[in-house]
Amino acid sequence: MRRGPLGATYLDDGTGTVRIAYAITTRVGGAVVRNRLRRRLRALCADLQRSGQVALPAGALLISVGPDAVRRTPDELRNDVVRLLDALETRRHPPGSAP
Repeated sequence: MRRGPLGATYLDDGTGTVRIAYAITTRVGGAVVRNRLRRRLRALCADLQRSGQVALPAGALLISVGPDAVRRTPDELRNDVVRLLDALETRRHPPGSAP
């Protein structure tokens, strides 16, 4: 699933731990640009998990990043991550279903 410049692939591997990986292609930019973006995303996910604003699912989550993510402001990127994680939670537990 995609939300803005971000995409997600999720696997419930039964470990009970949250594991996040980032797929950032060279189309996004050079190594410095990709690493900076990875650090931004890692900090955003950690902050969201600490604040409890969004529930990060236990399992393996791969966040893929498109080239437009580099030009996002911190607030825009945060909103993209929140929308992506909300969509993932809705897909995992559709409204009206038992969690």
